[in-house]
Amino acid sequence: MYLSNIKLWNFRKFGRLEAIDIKKPHLDLNFTKGLNVLIGENDSGKTAILDAIKMVLKTHAYERMFLEEDDFFDGTNELRIELLIGGLTVSEAAHFTEWLGWDKEHPDQPVLRLIYTARLLDRHVIAPDVKGGMDDTGSPLDAQAKDYLKVTFLRPLRDAENELTAKKYSRLSQILEGHDLFKEGAEGKEIFESIVDGANQELKKWFEDNTNKTETPSNKKQIKDVIDSFLCDFMKPNTSSEFIIAESQIKQILEKLSLIVSGSKKPGLGTMNRLYMATELLHLQKPGWTGMRLCLVEEEEAHLHPQAQMKVLKRIQEESKTQFIITTHSPNLASKVELDKGEENQVVICKDGKVFPMGATYTLLDKKDYKFLDSFLDATKANLFFAKGIILVEGWAEELLLPAIAKRMDKDLTTHEVSIVNVGSTAYMRYAKLFMRQNQERMGCKVAIVTDLDVRPKDDGQFDQTDENNALSSITSEIDVTNYPDIKWCVAKRWTLEWCLLKSSLLGKLFKQAAASVHSGTFKKGKTLVGDAEFEEGVMNMLRQYKVENDKHVSVAKFKKVEVAYQLAALINATPEIDFGNITDDDYAKYLVDAIKHTCS
Repeated sequence: MYLSNIKLWNFRKFGRLEAIDIKKPHLDLNFTKGLNVLIGENDSGKTAILDAIKMVLKTHAYERMFLEEDDFFDGTNELRIELLIGGLTVSEAAHFTEWLGWDKEHPDQPVLRLIYTARLLDRHVIAPDVKGGMDDTGSPLDAQAKDYLKVTFLRPLRDAENELTAKKYSRLSQILEGHDLFKEGAEGKEIFESIVDGANQELKKWFEDNTNKTETPSNKKQIKDVIDSFLCDFMKPNTSSEFIIAESQIKQILEKLSLIVSGSKKPGLGTMNRLYMATELLHLQKPGWTGMRLCLVEEEEAHLHPQAQMKVLKRIQEESKTQFIITTHSPNLASKVELDKGEENQVVICKDGKVFPMGATYTLLDKKDYKFLDSFLDATKANLFFAKGIILVEGWAEELLLPAIAKRMDKDLTTHEVSIVNVGSTAYMRYAKLFMRQNQERMGCKVAIVTDLDVRPKDDGQFDQTDENNALSSITSEIDVTNYPDIKWCVAKRWTLEWCLLKSSLLGKLFKQAAASVHSGTFKKGKTLVGDAEFEEGVMNMLRQYKVENDKHVSVAKFKKVEVAYQLAALINATPEIDFGNITDDDYAKYLVDAIKHTCS
């Protein structure tokens, strides 16, 4: 069995200032049987989802979960949580016979619907017990049924060393005690108790040895008799002490165990974290277990360097017996989870109290797009999942220039949480479609697609207006943004970025300085820039990498776009008088300004 769905009403960020309508949950999210990854910025609702699950199912570690006033959506005094458990086998369903039912989405197998409601009365929380059933209220579950629903939870700042060190009620002892090898009548229980009982007898024999050695008092006289003499005075006559390693009951024995990584003398937090996670997964692999196998992991990346994160995630994705629900704000992890893999895994974007599954039934991406993103969505691009605005660009030149222009516009991209994603090609549509939902729901993230027009001049240096119009129509038809106001095309007015910068009334002069500093042999005569016409001809020839001489194409040196962009960005930063606020509609650089305005709005 597995957790197939969660519904929330007025729980933390997921709520509305209105009476609860059972048919209109404020969160309705399906889960897959395998790996589910909730991705999002801080305070986006990821933790609320995990806490709601724990509130209903409880955890194997017996963590105390109490509703508080802050768990209610602001201004409301009633909340509701519903969980749907599906995929039950016959042996699993036997634990919940009187609460099982069928629904429209699962007509061929039983499901278990769990209901948890609470109210605020005079700022005090009134929360009845968890109930089960297919009606709107359900009936209370008994204690035995609840035991089969408990989940494993790995908190973000987990004190792994403390949990794996010998102590009373240690998590390690709880995990081992629950294993079949240590239950009543099991081989492990009998052997451990026998070993400890024998060790205690040997210790007792040594401490009570009253044989005097050469010029040395006996063990008993040196230690036990001294302690006992004080103890008789402190308590009552004939009181005696006894040394033991541990009590010879399995619970106390297991509480004396610690777990370490072999050969690691002083392991760091990351090493202990992975050991702790591995130990918890042992708990979920118990043979013959017919309860929930669900592991909740908050911030899997906690204390782990990027490569360690990848190794943990890879192993988790290979695990078929356990369902995982993981939260993260790590671009490394976000880049390595396949966006759509059916029942095997699912990626969900959390933004401002809303959830957006990334599967093929939700976005405008097709199968080829998913395959492309699984291959090319690396950590540097995966930050788009956490941004409030995204500028998709074709190359390094745009990536260098846009932050400098934004600062001059008093729209610092970092302050506005806008990410520039360099797709390295014209594959921007595949990234943009991530934010285009089939139901046209807005994801609260502005996306600007910055691209060249890519219509070259003719051999005579003239541009064909018809060709340019056709190219613009062809580009923008790749993604129809008519019903998606958060997605905006920002296409170069003519040819390429470099040509537009040269022709810009605002940036043309600085562009010439930058280009001349990199290609001084082409654009300077001595210390003086060549004339405007010669400069334009030189840029044109270098961008198209040939010039026409005697009706023949002659190769010329390539224009060093990245180096020129770097120099231009430095000049923009050093020129405070540039005023992008009054840029005209016919300025060749306006499409760059529009991209910044759109994503920072």
